[in-house]
Amino acid sequence: RRTEDATSAALTSAIAPGGWYQAFAGSRGPVGDAQRTTCGLLLTGRSLGVTHPVVTCGAKLVLRHEGKQVLTEVIDNALVEAGRQLEVTEALARILELQGTEEIEWRFAVEASG
Repeated sequence: RRTEDATSAALTSAIAPGGWYQAFAGSRGPVGDAQRTTCGLLLTGRSLGVTHPVVTCGAKLVLRHEGKQVLTEVIDNALVEAGRQLEVTEALARILELQGTEEIEWRFAVEASG
């Protein structure tokens, strides 16, 4: 539920030193029955979120890939597959058109001023 609320907030991407961060990312795969994340969220097939091993649960991030930009949040801290720095839910992977493990760009989101 928290991931759905993130899309309606007045947030914008924050300027990171040197611009966007790069990371190898891929889908965490299909959701199992009653799959709960390390952040305590229950995943569904419609969940939109990202797994990052260091960034705090609930942190808002903007992901960019192939001209698509999506506001999301950290929903888990336990990566499923080795060789990745980020993992996204299957629904988010479809939106970003991620296939396998690919390089994406990301930055922290901040509240828009004004």
